[in-house]
Amino acid sequence: MTDDNATAETSASRRTGARMGLSGRLLILTILFVMIAEVLIYVPSIANFRLNWLKDRLAAAHTAALVLDPGADRVVPEQLVRRVLDSIGAKAVALKMGNQRYLLALSENPPMAQQEVDMRDMSALGAIVGAFETLLVSKNTDVLRAVGAAPMGGDFVEIVLEVGPLRQAMLRFSVNVLLLSLIISAITAALVYFALHYLLVRPMRRITANMMAFHADPENPARVIVPSGRRDEVGLAERELAAMQGDLASMLHNKSRLAALGLAVSKINHDLRNLLASAQLFSEGLSHLPDPRVQRFAPKLMRSLERAIELCQSTLSYGRAQEPPPVRKPVELEPLVEEVRETLGLADVAQIAWIVAIERGMKVDADRDQLLRVLLNLTRNAAQALETRVPNDPLRDQIRITGRRQGAVAVIEVSDTGPGFPEKAREHLFEAFQATTRTGGTGLGLAIAAELIRAHGGEIRLVEGTIGATFRITIPDRAVELDAHRNARRA
Repeated sequence: MTDDNATAETSASRRTGARMGLSGRLLILTILFVMIAEVLIYVPSIANFRLNWLKDRLAAAHTAALVLDPGADRVVPEQLVRRVLDSIGAKAVALKMGNQRYLLALSENPPMAQQEVDMRDMSALGAIVGAFETLLVSKNTDVLRAVGAAPMGGDFVEIVLEVGPLRQAMLRFSVNVLLLSLIISAITAALVYFALHYLLVRPMRRITANMMAFHADPENPARVIVPSGRRDEVGLAERELAAMQGDLASMLHNKSRLAALGLAVSKINHDLRNLLASAQLFSEGLSHLPDPRVQRFAPKLMRSLERAIELCQSTLSYGRAQEPPPVRKPVELEPLVEEVRETLGLADVAQIAWIVAIERGMKVDADRDQLLRVLLNLTRNAAQALETRVPNDPLRDQIRITGRRQGAVAVIEVSDTGPGFPEKAREHLFEAFQATTRTGGTGLGLAIAAELIRAHGGEIRLVEGTIGATFRITIPDRAVELDAHRNARRA
């Protein structure tokens, strides 16, 4: 058997199991539960049937006591006595009045009784035990002595009879109860089965089939389940499944785009690195020119090219490679922010105001290059948002960077007075290809910034309720091991 055939057979067996297993189990469990309920009803019923049967015989004995009145001064014919005993089904009838016990009727040689039932004082448990003793233990030839309340002011009346008729009557009653229980079980099981099949099994089959189809092609939006509109738990499960499948399909689509981006970057990485290396050589040649402006910008151009080459070596973090772990050390924030301004070319631009409010001498425990990339991405987005307003006004269009320390945590805020982010972009702010509001933008800047800050154990988030957009970055200092700190000081 080939693998394809085995897979098809496995899928078919799974579908068959899902189609037959749950329905069959529901049917069997329903019949079982109904039978258990019938057993719980049968146990007291059979005990009550036995007591009623004996009460009927004692009632007949009461009538016989009226006929065979021991106080009457007359002789009862023997034929009448036998007829009375036959009507009761007893071998003897006795009555106790005061200290006297009268034998009202007696068949020939009555045997000894193997079982006694006192109807005057009978508990529920005793009635149940006696019923099953009669039904399961006693023989048809055994003799039972039953005692009940007596008429005419007597103490009690008793009868002696064979167990056989009582046992046969109890067996017939049991068979009738069993047949009735089977009929009730079948009807109840059918009703419950069809109800559960319609309410649960069919929706579960639909959900299962959709999950299998979605598993086969999760990026196909047509495979997302369409909720049935039910208001119960099944409808809620369908709606949640539809939302989850939609999010997963969108995420997988984005992941596929990112994978394609990584493949494309890996193909051009080698050539781009060579071009940047050539540009670096040309920059070194420019650094020897006597022009003061060239002397001023050449070192910055060299550092920019060096960082670009390093980025090419590791490729984009959302392509083939992951970001390297940060090499952390204390970094002065104010010179870093000034380098960000010069890199963006905002140093000579008067149309956009650049405001810096950083605590004097503030340092951040971070990787300098990675923190520079984070600030570059945030400020570049802010500048691009403000550039949409033409002409710019420095009183209105501003980029503000603040920095302060809260104990062992560095807090940096980058804000602008631009239009801010729409509600749709806020939902996926730090996801690649999601948060861009600019035509032609990729939406990678915020995603890369969030990844770099998380690598530092920090957090970046959008501050609500501000003009424009304000991002707050928190980076905690690393914990210092005391032993390593002491060794470093001794050295």
